[in-house]
Amino acid sequence: MGKLALHALRAVLVVVLAGTVFVQALMVWALATDPEDGSLPLTPLRLITILGMVSVQVALVCVWRLVTMVRRKTVFSHAAFRYVDGVIGAIVAAALVWFAVTALNAPGQSDDPGVTVIMGGVGVAILGVALIVLVLRMLLAQAVTRDAEAAQMQAELDEVI
Repeated sequence: MGKLALHALRAVLVVVLAGTVFVQALMVWALATDPEDGSLPLTPLRLITILGMVSVQVALVCVWRLVTMVRRKTVFSHAAFRYVDGVIGAIVAAALVWFAVTALNAPGQSDDPGVTVIMGGVGVAILGVALIVLVLRMLLAQAVTRDAEAAQMQAELDEVI
């Protein structure tokens, strides 16, 4: 991965992290100051938004750590699994948060249940992303195994020579 790509990715991660912190601050402020008018269950939606932002932040921190490992050329190690597992967990948490939003929104969509079905489909798609990352984790496991085998073969070859 080139230096430009690493710097660009880190810049994006910083901007997104700052944005999620800003949204969280707004939601906490709104919880403390804005009374509900009764049209929507705003308090649960605000709490869910805060939890959703936490899941995004966890994923961002894990990706940051993985990028650091790529830069140091240590990504093909067992330490990387912790961060990949963190990303998977954050994506699953985001899907659960999305399903909670869907459930809160569903009673208001009784005239048009297609919206709820679409929102449920988006939740399933989010879970699909978690499965894709799980497959990538399996590829990482194979790469770590192959890297260890290559290191062992190189050590044996060095002994012979």
